[in-house]
Amino acid sequence: MIFSSRHFIATLCSASLLFAGTLQAQERSITVASTTSTEQSGLFGHLLPAFEKESGIKVRVVALGTGQALDLARRGDADVVFVHDKAAEEKFVAEGFGVKRQEVMYNDFILIGPKVDPAKAAGRDILEGLRRVEAGKAAFVSRGDKSGTHAAELRYWKAADVDLDAKKGPWYRDTGSGMGPALNTAASMNAYILADRGTWLNFKNHGELAILVEGDNRLFNQYGVILVNPARHAHVKQGDGQKFIDWVVSPDGQKAIADYKIGGEQLFFPNAR
Repeated sequence: MIFSSRHFIATLCSASLLFAGTLQAQERSITVASTTSTEQSGLFGHLLPAFEKESGIKVRVVALGTGQALDLARRGDADVVFVHDKAAEEKFVAEGFGVKRQEVMYNDFILIGPKVDPAKAAGRDILEGLRRVEAGKAAFVSRGDKSGTHAAELRYWKAADVDLDAKKGPWYRDTGSGMGPALNTAASMNAYILADRGTWLNFKNHGELAILVEGDNRLFNQYGVILVNPARHAHVKQGDGQKFIDWVVSPDGQKAIADYKIGGEQLFFPNAR
């Protein structure tokens, strides 16, 4: 039988498409809904290549505020959540959306502000620092995005006996944005802002800003990881999602977290149990 060149090319194209489709079907991947801090600090850029090389599982990260990340997972649009609002995480599991919460690592929050510090907020007491910012009506930028950082900020204002509903004004800028964009807004306004240390260290546009409050035990910032419950969403990739969780809490994953540094400074401290 004699094949025409056109027939040969068509056959070759069909075979190539079939092969590509087979490879795509065989590719393993998971979706991790996480906070902007894990991405914008550069941590995932450091961690994921090591996990993907070891496991053969590709990781797609959707970086949002913690509240939005948990909502995404509630809808079944993620396999794993990696976030930092313990109360919200425990509620997520208690409601049956997550299988189990495991602690992974921690760092801390810091109060950033103008180097000249017009509110005289500098020190080691976050509550006193915020009281002084509000008393002086100094420009303050809030993420306002229901993130873990935003939730922490609201807890600190409440603990400082500052009623934001009554005292918000032009001095308080609610941005509804992630950590990086919020820091850019603070830099452009020369304003105060609560940030996680990891994103701050990886942030290039410091402008006239500096760390003013750090070292307060209340600024402790814990991260947790949770598998989305496959009983709620049957399409959740339970096996591969659990492999990712097992790796980040394993000695190899914990070492990779500890090894991530910027300018010689460690950004996150592993504490998986």
